[in-house]
Amino acid sequence: MTLSIPNHALRGLRALAALAIACAAVAASGAALAQTAADTLRIGYQKSASLLVLIKSQQSLERRLAPLGTAVKWVEFPAGPQLLEGLNVGAVDVGFVGEAPPIFAQAAGADFVYIGFDPAAPQAEAIVVRRDSPVRTVADLKGRKVALNKGSNVHYLLVKALEKAGLKITDIQPVYLAPADARAAFERGAVDAWVIWDPFLAAAEKQVGARVLADGRGLVNNYAYYLAARRFATQKPQIVEALFDELLQQGRRLKADTRAAAASIAPQQGLDADVVERTLNRSEFGVAPLTPAVAAQQQQIADTFHALKLIPKPIRIADALPAERDKSEKRDAVAQRGALQAGDAR
Repeated sequence: MTLSIPNHALRGLRALAALAIACAAVAASGAALAQTAADTLRIGYQKSASLLVLIKSQQSLERRLAPLGTAVKWVEFPAGPQLLEGLNVGAVDVGFVGEAPPIFAQAAGADFVYIGFDPAAPQAEAIVVRRDSPVRTVADLKGRKVALNKGSNVHYLLVKALEKAGLKITDIQPVYLAPADARAAFERGAVDAWVIWDPFLAAAEKQVGARVLADGRGLVNNYAYYLAARRFATQKPQIVEALFDELLQQGRRLKADTRAAAASIAPQQGLDADVVERTLNRSEFGVAPLTPAVAAQQQQIADTFHALKLIPKPIRIADALPAERDKSEKRDAVAQRGALQAGDAR
């Protein structure tokens, strides 16, 4: 017997079949994208992060992670605060920033953990003025315009330098600008001073004759931190370990021959090699897990920012340390179970 199907029904069946195929394709595509995201380390970096720029140019991390089935995606940000925003919204898994951005981000509710730090580099940030400026000391900045990237590592340097000179942040006129805009304002005389970090600092010294009024020595440590999304750090410890191994290996090579490293990094940063070499000579590379002393220093910065009302609430750096947060959550869970059991007994 031959089954006869009306034309309009056939058209309906074909439409359903096409829709099913399309849905299957979309599902497969979504699964593929999810798999790609799961197998990709997304690193937030700034061009000022010389070691990461070097690793990126050499693709050495890609080679190291290939046996683990993990690709690498590099996402560039103009400064630390913007990078932390990217980490908070899930655009990157790991980031590298100065001291202040994590504090502002934690105060704003960002969920991340400190996974490592680089040694102190107090000379790698400074307050500079133009060569012919009448400003000779930090005390001379009273009432003057000072450019800086709000929430960046130099924010704390400015606070401490003013404090040492007997001034408060309210005694100057802060002008919050990203590095490129700040340099333009600095060069045309729209601001009286600029608080900035390397390699922008080294470039300003060499290219426009900027004069250092004060650097971080005796004022700040200027640590740099590696941060990760909490879930990523928990679920991908082997990726974090591989990243650290690569940072340590390349850091040793860089310091062993800073001239050669500068020649490799300079084209990536768009700077002269001698500017980059000056930057490298003022920096240290040797990532390590946070020590209690380093965490205490970071807490001191957070407390200072809260006292100055730069952040809206006090924060605990310990809450952003993987082991401490895990212990705290376990203690809370145990206490909750205990309370429930006590309630049952009652």
